[in-house]
Amino acid sequence: MYLREFRINWSTFLAACLGMGVGSALSHYTSSLFAPAMIEEFGWSKADFALLGTLALVNLVFVPMAGRFVDRFGTRISAAIGFTVMPLGYIAFTQMSGSIGVFFAIYVVQHIFGILTTTIVFARMIVEKFDTARGFGLSLVLTAAPVFGMIAVPLLGGLIDTQGWRAGYVALAAVSAAGGLVSILMMERRTIVTKAEQAALQVTRAELVEILTNRTFLLFLLAMFLVNIPQSFPYAQLKLVLMHGGLDGETATWMVSLYAGGVIVGRLLSGLALDRIAPHIVAMAVLGTPAIGYALLAAEVTALPLVFLAIGVIGFAQGAETDIGAFLLSRRFDPKHFSLLIAMMSAMVGLGGAIGSLAMSFALRTTDSYVPFLLFAGGGTIVGAVLFALAGRPGKQA
Repeated sequence: MYLREFRINWSTFLAACLGMGVGSALSHYTSSLFAPAMIEEFGWSKADFALLGTLALVNLVFVPMAGRFVDRFGTRISAAIGFTVMPLGYIAFTQMSGSIGVFFAIYVVQHIFGILTTTIVFARMIVEKFDTARGFGLSLVLTAAPVFGMIAVPLLGGLIDTQGWRAGYVALAAVSAAGGLVSILMMERRTIVTKAEQAALQVTRAELVEILTNRTFLLFLLAMFLVNIPQSFPYAQLKLVLMHGGLDGETATWMVSLYAGGVIVGRLLSGLALDRIAPHIVAMAVLGTPAIGYALLAAEVTALPLVFLAIGVIGFAQGAETDIGAFLLSRRFDPKHFSLLIAMMSAMVGLGGAIGSLAMSFALRTTDSYVPFLLFAGGGTIVGAVLFALAGRPGKQA
């Protein structure tokens, strides 16, 4: 039965994997590659560039709206909109002339629509089709982004080094457009729903109040906020931090690729564990591990094995947290509102990353060091792991 779900739903599974791999999540693994060249060309400061993560605050309004859009209109229409805007955003970056404000504006527009190329679309496809193998199915789909990232990072890094950062964005645009189109063509066409079915998908005011006051859901949100405080650190600063610590550019690029590899391992192992072990135990065991990595980086270790360990465990937990959150939501709440619920959870991911970016920018401006932020991030990660464990304890469905 476990593998049978994959045999029956292989087309949906592959479409979700491809869409997730070339969607907005791919930029999580590639953005830091552009930072050194753009900062050098335009004269931006690292502290200003660190504010990139705060732009996720804008998405707090749009993520829940996108979740309801997916619930009502389906994954195919949603992905088509997202994969139209994402490549256009990459092309828009190539036309910049130096204003960091323009860079931020393009990023905001791209990622508002890019929400429709993320877990709220592709995780829903798995939740709708998989039950027994849901945890592993989710982990495989969410692993697609780091797999693509691990492959893309050295190739893109080499392209940026030889052809410039604009060529890198053109390459991302081509990959996003082509991969997105194939994913959409492989998706199931949405059947026409009756008025009664449309009414059933509506969230009543009473249901919404019940969700927003549910203790388990509130613990999920707070936990997701805390474990994502350091989200923008590997996203936009990792290569800068490693080069600041003494690594050359090529070695730092490979370390960014290692981070993506850690995410892959974390997602695969957590997915298998979620189908076999109590999820609150998995949450406690996995989501506290990046504190080790942040502590090592805060200690400014230079030995490659220790740097390797630090980046690996940070990526490992980063790979597991989305899987754990999506799995717990699908098991503890009504699946018909899954996209709305995971959208709210994604909003907390963005809020955590934004607050973390502000904290990192403040630390860089006042101390010119990443150490205070790394210690702050490690503490938040530990508390978030404990809250996830408390929220994930077995109980009745909400």
